[in-house]
Amino acid sequence: MRLEYDVAAGDFTRAGFASSSIKKALKQLGVSPAVVKRVVIAVYEAEVNIVAHANGGRITADIEPDGINVVLADTGPGIPDVEKAMQKGFSTASKEVREMGFGAGMGLPNIKENADSLRIETEVGKGTTLYIYIKF
Repeated sequence: MRLEYDVAAGDFTRAGFASSSIKKALKQLGVSPAVVKRVVIAVYEAEVNIVAHANGGRITADIEPDGINVVLADTGPGIPDVEKAMQKGFSTASKEVREMGFGAGMGLPNIKENADSLRIETEVGKGTTLYIYIKF
């Protein structure tokens, strides 16, 4: 089963729509609550990163019998230093984003913690793509 979502830049009112929709699909398929929680955390964090940092993007989730593959691709500034961005608390969020309660620098660390596999492809000035896999 493939689910696809467009994510608009700066649209914090819809941030979480994709992760919520994926959660519903996984629950309907009988995926364990513990796994559903891990998926939702990883996808939500990545979705918010697209909203906060990019010029928009697309989420594609492929639900397979043994797990879920989620690809989150954005057109944005890219990540100049992935190693630094993976450090808990490191953030490049704007003051406005932080005032809304986002941008604490936990997005990528939380994604890594909840994913069985995480691969990041990024190019400064072009965008970032996350490849997340979580097994059932």
